[in-house]
Amino acid sequence: MMTTKYRIIYGVLITLAIFLTATFISANINLGVKNLPSFFVTLSIELLLSVIAIRLFKKQLAFGIAMPALKAIIKPIVIALAVTIVINISLTVVTKLLGQKIETPKTLLALSPVQVIVFVFLYASIAEELLFRGFLLNFLRPLQAKNIVLFNRKISLPVIISAIAFGLAHLVLLYTDVSALFICRIIIFTTCLGLIAGYYQEKYNNHAYAILVHMTGNSLAVIAVFALK
Repeated sequence: MMTTKYRIIYGVLITLAIFLTATFISANINLGVKNLPSFFVTLSIELLLSVIAIRLFKKQLAFGIAMPALKAIIKPIVIALAVTIVINISLTVVTKLLGQKIETPKTLLALSPVQVIVFVFLYASIAEELLFRGFLLNFLRPLQAKNIVLFNRKISLPVIISAIAFGLAHLVLLYTDVSALFICRIIIFTTCLGLIAGYYQEKYNNHAYAILVHMTGNSLAVIAVFALK
């Protein structure tokens, strides 16, 4: 049986390998398909490799997914939406106080509202959650007895690690046209969203909750694009 130290190391390294592989291949492949955004290849490879990892390590992790009852998903969605709004408003105020402009990535502005719904709201939510919660959180699940209390909720070590990894993955934005302040803003937001996604996935042992929380967080991008268009 793996010790706590080695399980964390293995889980993080495998997740990092999948993420970097998807990013590297995507940077060197151009499908040339008009209606497919540049990050489609990244998400597709990430999704494929995550599925393979979950299958290869099925004895080390318990992956479960099922459609939750409508009543059961209301609270996670409301909490995710509230946190999304509060954090983004707070970070917008901080950005303004620092005298910086509010940025919207060109890659997002280049998408039509339909593309944002399909590739950001749906596809990105599924692909990213499969890696960071579906694989990483579940791989670290034997460590869930180690936790901290936050807002009267026990947040386990696997939830914390998967959320931080998810947030830091957005450092890849350093290679785009956005500022360091915008990247910090995205990392803070995605880490917080990851905590909520992980908490509810672990609570119900159901990956569908993580995906729904992620979609809720991405809903602001959909609204923003509709407003800007």
